[in-house]
Amino acid sequence: MFIANNIRKEFQEDFWKSPFVALDDLSFKIEEGKITGFLGANGAGKTTFLKILLNFIMPTKGEVSYIGNITNRDFFKQLGYMPERPYYYEHLTGREFLVYVGKLQDLSEEQIDKAIEKWTKELKVFFALDRSLKSYSKGMLQRVGFAGALLHNPSLVILDEPLSGLDPIGRKEFKDILLKINREYGCTVFFSSHIVSDVEEVSENVVVIDKGKLVYQGKIDELLENSSTKLMRIEVEKLPEDFLSAHKDVIIKTSFAINQYLYCHKKDQQSLMMTLLSNNIDILSLGHESYSLEEVVYKLNE
Repeated sequence: MFIANNIRKEFQEDFWKSPFVALDDLSFKIEEGKITGFLGANGAGKTTFLKILLNFIMPTKGEVSYIGNITNRDFFKQLGYMPERPYYYEHLTGREFLVYVGKLQDLSEEQIDKAIEKWTKELKVFFALDRSLKSYSKGMLQRVGFAGALLHNPSLVILDEPLSGLDPIGRKEFKDILLKINREYGCTVFFSSHIVSDVEEVSENVVVIDKGKLVYQGKIDELLENSSTKLMRIEVEKLPEDFLSAHKDVIIKTSFAINQYLYCHKKDQQSLMMTLLSNNIDILSLGHESYSLEEVVYKLNE
């Protein structure tokens, strides 16, 4: 859908100081028809990149190019965008706001009415359309803003921290809509977040940045697989007190749940299991060590 090519962005905060580098040689590609999470801690440079992508600011170096031989104008015509902190005309009703957005997209009155009904019902904010926006909660403003981004049936939706500030039910409903517009309408979704679990739940691909630099781009499954510690996990009921100290050269770490878990390298698996059995210690299960995406991202930044 688009490619970031060696993007660098500097901000001159003080004439007497060196410029602050917000993005440093950032390059990655977004695949069409996929949901891609854009991960990074607060201050990593996510919003700065989105502003460059949307032509709100210009990069110091590098460029964004569009896949499929399309023009800049064509790209923005098929784009739906919702910022992290949008400004709403609070004295407008939800319906008036969405009609205004629809007219900006050159939609006919009939198209606007149909799209408003469709998306506000999907986002469960239809009931409040004739109330002024100043009476909306933050979650309701998020919903009506998202509806505005979808009115013209965009092929690409870009969202900056869309789940920020939502309650658990709202977060779940938002993620369901992201999956629906991708699976049923083929919409490409690119959304930023600093909450790893949200990205893991709905995204197939992920771009991870830290301090303006690319840390990883690709499929989440491959990231989890490639970041495995390759340790074996052996579950046992109870160990003699001196067993761990006697075998600390083989047992990398331990953890407790209902039972105790021992972790070792695969090459030591057989010998450790034989040692356990010879000491009359029952082995309850055997498996691979696995990390959540959050743990993997944390390790990438170490």
